[in-house]
Amino acid sequence: MSKEPILLVGGSGAVGHWTARLFREAHPDQPLLIGGRDRQKAEKAAASLTAAEAVSIDLAADDLGLGDRAISAVVVFFTDQRLATLRFAQARGVPHVSISPGLFELGPEVAAYTHSPQSSAVVLGTEWLVGATTVPTLTFVKAFDRVDHISIGALLDEQDVTGPAGNTDMDRQNAVMPAALVRRAGALQWLTGEDLKTKFRAADGSVVEGSVFSVNDVLALRTATNVPNLDFKLAVGTSSTRRRGEPFSTEIIVEVSGTDRSGQALCTRHAVVHPQGQMPLTGLGVALLLERLLGLDGKPAVPPGLYLPYQLLDPDRYFSRFQQIGGQLLELHATRGSTV
Repeated sequence: MSKEPILLVGGSGAVGHWTARLFREAHPDQPLLIGGRDRQKAEKAAASLTAAEAVSIDLAADDLGLGDRAISAVVVFFTDQRLATLRFAQARGVPHVSISPGLFELGPEVAAYTHSPQSSAVVLGTEWLVGATTVPTLTFVKAFDRVDHISIGALLDEQDVTGPAGNTDMDRQNAVMPAALVRRAGALQWLTGEDLKTKFRAADGSVVEGSVFSVNDVLALRTATNVPNLDFKLAVGTSSTRRRGEPFSTEIIVEVSGTDRSGQALCTRHAVVHPQGQMPLTGLGVALLLERLLGLDGKPAVPPGLYLPYQLLDPDRYFSRFQQIGGQLLELHATRGSTV
């Protein structure tokens, strides 16, 4: 077990808080550095944790303003357009996780990795809620002999706010990404304009309007399953729980169709739900990634390489922690062609 601190850049925000909290529950003695430009905010966040310290981060400095202080891993919770945190991690030979750059922004991180592939493990963490879609979906498809279609519908409650950094990332992506990636009949396609408009059924059966959206899940699931038809839809509105008078939640609808082991048509529909919204699931994914990268789960630490979250997250461990923090997997009624 590494006793050098893990650096959480932007760790005083909502996702950073959940990551630190959930990681701390499993690893009470692992030191954490809560880094940010607002030292007072970082100090407040660090004070709520044990074995945590606030540090000021300077993205314009090669050492991030930390001098020669030893670090065991780096996580950044916003889009670091300078790639300062990635270069820092590579120079120190420690794992790096980013969870904000959009699908269209993979190039700089991939280029930085290929320039120094033996330096450290680099995780392109921008899967929806960092594994909350890919890990369940790859479990659901095990019931199939052939998968013909995977359709993901993420419903984000309008009351489930992300914080300033998250809003900035979302605004930027909506402004500069007018197209969304899908797979149709085995070919990757970019949809634009009116083709982006879509609908899907929420967990309670209500039809919600949204847009086809590009996240790393599209590439991850396409590569892992070779499914010929794949899309990811995002809607922002009223979650199923709030429609029935309860507090907001976050929900991810996973619909899969194909044939079972006997060659019969099979369609499944599940919901991945957390009653406290998106932040706990995002924090859980990052916490489990850190645990796996550093070998804190009793297995060897992850070697240098380029990874997506689903390649590192153990499903059994993920679902165990998912249920411990209040997550729910719901089996819903499915009919063939029910992706409307």
